[in-house]
Amino acid sequence: MIQFQCDYNEGCHPEILKRLAETNMEQTVGYGCDEYCKAAAEAIKKACNAPQADVHFLVGGTQTNATVISSILRPHQGAICASTGHINVHETGAIEHSGHKCLALPAVNGCINAKQIDEALALHFNDPEPEHTIQPGVVYISYPTEYGTLYSKKELQEISETCHKYNVPLFIDGARLGYGLMSEASDITLSEIAQLADVFYIGGTKQGALFGEAVVITNENLKRDFRYLIKTNGAMLAKGRLLGIQFLTLFTHNLYFDIAREADKQAQRIRKAFLDKGYKLHVDSPTNQQFIVLPDNDMERLGKDFLFSKWEKVDDKHTAVRFCTSWATKPENVDKLIAAI
Repeated sequence: MIQFQCDYNEGCHPEILKRLAETNMEQTVGYGCDEYCKAAAEAIKKACNAPQADVHFLVGGTQTNATVISSILRPHQGAICASTGHINVHETGAIEHSGHKCLALPAVNGCINAKQIDEALALHFNDPEPEHTIQPGVVYISYPTEYGTLYSKKELQEISETCHKYNVPLFIDGARLGYGLMSEASDITLSEIAQLADVFYIGGTKQGALFGEAVVITNENLKRDFRYLIKTNGAMLAKGRLLGIQFLTLFTHNLYFDIAREADKQAQRIRKAFLDKGYKLHVDSPTNQQFIVLPDNDMERLGKDFLFSKWEKVDDKHTAVRFCTSWATKPENVDKLIAAI
């Protein structure tokens, strides 16, 4: 069985495993205060062209989203997000568990826009009695979205400007950030993400690391006491150097970006193969996630040799499915899928 159901099936990139083995018996201080974490933070700040940013390493995406959002919000505030946003549909109420409501806006192919956000913020702040409703305290978007789609630079600029107009921070979930930035459809850079977002994170779990996400805080007002809040949320790894070594490796010699580019390339091969055979796209994604509408009979036939995700029913005879490539996807496995298609 060849697996295409997600982008974290394998362990980690061989270079990371090599460095972890080489440094295994070294003694370092804990909790992310070691030299590897410091070096990784500097490498990330350099890649972001954000020397004044704070960089913190956490273990997983849901943990990171919950820690960042709860650190920003006061008790009476909530998080604006897309209806399809990860915090709204795939994190088992983690944000609500922290005492904050997800304020979901209707999404189109995973995206929300500045006009929607402006209307939602204006509706609250222009209310003569706003204290009776949840105050929007942060705007959360994903890049790429949960549907593999991308915001253009212009769209992100407009969203950022809207957030700043109301003094509401913009938080970008970058669990698959590299796959978005390296897509041929992307017109934005990592340094521009750092300029537009008040806080974002660079995903490692889905992109070559055993585990780990790197939080980058550019807004001075959000930096204070963040390490306390990491600890409060149970997110401070005692053996923090394991995170530092992984991100230092990923941000050496452009490894993070190179492996993302290859994953996107393999995904586009899968996309082309389906389109060449007359299948329709459920969502037009230019990244490592491909959403295809399959007749149920074809889905069952492909399912005998390939593992992929059933996304949603389209009608009585068709299902939208997701094929996902990763940093570890082998071209020969894509060849086998294409032959089966």
